[in-house]
Amino acid sequence: MDWSNKHALATVPCADNPADGYTVRDPVRYKLIMAIEKKTEKKTARKTISQQMSSEMAISLKLPPGYDSTDVLSFHGRDQQQLAEAITDSGLRKGVLIDDTPAVVDIAFGKKSADCIIHVDGALSDAMQAQANEVLTSLLGLRLDPRPFAAFVMSDPLFGPLTKKQKSLRIVQSSSIFEALTWAVMGQQINVSFAVSLRRTFIELAGRRHSNGLWCYPSPADAARVPLEALTTRQYSRSKAETILRLATMVASGELDLVEHPSNPIESICAALLAVKGIGPWTVNYALLRGFGHADCSLHGDVAVRTAIGKLCGHAVRPDMPAAEEFLRRYSPHRTMAAAHLWASLKVESAY
Repeated sequence: MDWSNKHALATVPCADNPADGYTVRDPVRYKLIMAIEKKTEKKTARKTISQQMSSEMAISLKLPPGYDSTDVLSFHGRDQQQLAEAITDSGLRKGVLIDDTPAVVDIAFGKKSADCIIHVDGALSDAMQAQANEVLTSLLGLRLDPRPFAAFVMSDPLFGPLTKKQKSLRIVQSSSIFEALTWAVMGQQINVSFAVSLRRTFIELAGRRHSNGLWCYPSPADAARVPLEALTTRQYSRSKAETILRLATMVASGELDLVEHPSNPIESICAALLAVKGIGPWTVNYALLRGFGHADCSLHGDVAVRTAIGKLCGHAVRPDMPAAEEFLRRYSPHRTMAAAHLWASLKVESAY
């Protein structure tokens, strides 16, 4: 199947979308959006009454020995305007959608645990507890245990000293796979500060605001309804805007399954993503790292990773992609942690 042609957003005769009052220039995308609208209509109706109330649930997660929240706060504190996340005196507050309902996760770090209160703009559902635990595990960087990599490189002349110096380093995940994937697209070939501003725009256009003021990252269905021009007139390149809307539409309509299960293993997800126009190996590997917590992502296409490899090896210039890929291959099946240590070694805002 030619994904790129099927979901191309070229200018063709228009179809007006009466629900949202904007023009969709691709009939195929228009039909998919209408299908998404019908799919979510009943769910929205069910939530209308429940969202008039608010609920809370408390979850306490035990933290591993030596856990340091520095990386967590650094990653979630990227946006200084604190639109969707806010660093607090005790930890972190972040807006998320849980069971498609706006919620704010309030995390307080203790010596041995992270005590969390989740404020939901609606009634609690049976699915929320499990989803909340998954979200917290990602936000706190608890999916990947850094100890296997540290043991693997203990005698390595390059990474051995580096891991001892950065022994508390953890890889933090986004609150959802869709967030990680779209963040990766936003970050393609630009610096972090510009990517953060694009992310902020995306949240403002498609996200939902919690009653306490924090915004929740958009769901695929919410993002699919955003008109292309709303992004391109706010500093998005056309290709980047098209890719994000293409992904959102495909995920929301069910054409692209990002959930890993026996009949949809990670290899199938990667192949499906690579078939989408605008998605390349770097984006897929980054999404595996930030979305799935996959342990063996090769970030040889990342400029910061290659810069760090050059510095670590004492070279005057960074290696090219084939050389970086060969270098990282020796650290399989722990290449994700290798990339994290390389990013951290630069000590500058050059990594995502």
